[in-house]
Amino acid sequence: MSVRVFNTNVKVLRNRNLSLAGCSTSHYSTESSEPHVIKNPSLSQLKRGTGGRSSFNGVVATVFGATGLLGANLVNKLGKIGTQLIIPYRGDAYFIRELKLAGDLGQVLFQPYHLNDEDSIRKAVKYSNVVINLVGRDWETKNFKFNDVHVEGAKRIARISREMGVERLIHVSALNVDPLPAPIYLKKGSGFLASKKVGEQVVRDEFPDATIFRPSDMYGQGDRFLLMYSHAWRRSQQQIVLWKKGEQTVKQPVAVADVAYGIVNAMLDKSTSGKIYQAAGPTPYLLSDLMDWIFAVLRRDRKFNFDYKRTGIYENPQYLLKMWLTDKLCPSWPPGYVTAERFEREFVSDVLDERLPTLEDLGVKLTKTEENIPYELRFLRAFQSYMDTIGEFETPVPPPAYIAPPKRIFT
Repeated sequence: MSVRVFNTNVKVLRNRNLSLAGCSTSHYSTESSEPHVIKNPSLSQLKRGTGGRSSFNGVVATVFGATGLLGANLVNKLGKIGTQLIIPYRGDAYFIRELKLAGDLGQVLFQPYHLNDEDSIRKAVKYSNVVINLVGRDWETKNFKFNDVHVEGAKRIARISREMGVERLIHVSALNVDPLPAPIYLKKGSGFLASKKVGEQVVRDEFPDATIFRPSDMYGQGDRFLLMYSHAWRRSQQQIVLWKKGEQTVKQPVAVADVAYGIVNAMLDKSTSGKIYQAAGPTPYLLSDLMDWIFAVLRRDRKFNFDYKRTGIYENPQYLLKMWLTDKLCPSWPPGYVTAERFEREFVSDVLDERLPTLEDLGVKLTKTEENIPYELRFLRAFQSYMDTIGEFETPVPPPAYIAPPKRIFT
C-alpha cells in the first residue's frame, strides 16, 4: 500500500536539465490546476524550510567517494543544511547505509555505479546541479591503478558532468602535487602525487570552472594518518622508522572537518568557481617533533618504559622487508598502510603556494592541531585503565611550530 501512495504523490520537476522530487500536496508540482502553483519552478523557488536537515536549500549534490574519511564528514554537513544528496556507491549497499541518516527522509538517495561505466555516472549526475568528486586511491590494486582513478576516472566524471548540464564541479586533489615529483625512496617518486597533478589538468580541460581542493594529510576518526603511525605494523617493535629520522620533513596536517567545511562554503559561493584552494592545518611541524609528541600522547615513549626511538630506514633494514611483504601479500588492503608508495609520499614536505587561497579565505576557522590530536588518539593510549583526572600523568608538551629559514635574496 505504501508503494502505491509513493508512486501517486511524487512528481518529477524538470527545468534546464534539472529534476527534483516534489510532493503533489504542496506547491512543488507543475502538474496541478491550482492557481497558486508556480509554473516551471527554479531551484531557488523550491527552497523550503528554515535551513536545517528537514529543509531543502535548493542544492542537489552528487558526491562521488562518499564512503571515505572526508566523504562521511562532508555528507553529514551537507545534509545538515538541507542539501538533497545522491550518493553513488560500488559494492554492497550495506556498506553505505549509515549515510542515510545524514539527511531527512527522502533527502539521501543511493545509486550503484562503476567508475568505468559512463551510463551509471550519467544516472548519478542527471538530476544534480553540483557534483563533488572525492574518489581517490592511496595504493594501487590489480583493478585500479593511480592513472585509472585519478586521471581517467576524474576526467570521465568531469566530462559527463559538463554534458549533463551540471552547474558546479568540486574536485579534491592533494597538496604537493607534482607531475615529476622528486624521488625519496622510489626511483620515480610518488605515483600518487604525479597522477593527482595530471588529474587536475584533465578536469580543468573538461570542466574549466571546476573548483579544486588540495588537502594535506587529514586526521580524524578512522583516518590514515594517526592510525598509520599508531599501528603496530608501522612500528618496528617500539621504534618508528622515518626517512632521515624525520628531521628534514615538514608536515602541516589538517582536521578533516575543516576540509569538509571548506568544501561546503565553496559550494555555496559561486565566486569560488575555477579556483584552487589549499587545505592545510594552521601550524607546520617538523615530522620528527610531531612523532615525538604523538608517541608521548600515546604513552609509548621512554617515560612509560617503552623503548621509543626514531630511526632511519637504513638503520632498521627489516622495515624494508615489511614494505616488500605488504606490497606482495596484501596489495588490496595493506595492514598499517605500510607500502612503498605511502612511505615515499610520507616524507614529501608540505609546501604552500602563496599565490593560492586557503581554507581561511573560505571563512573556515582552522582547528588547532595540538588541541584536537590528543582527543583523536585518546582510545589508542596505553594504560587506559588509569584515570587522568587525578593528575597522575602530565600532559605532553605540544611540538614547536616549524619556522622556515629566511629566503635568500640575490641582488
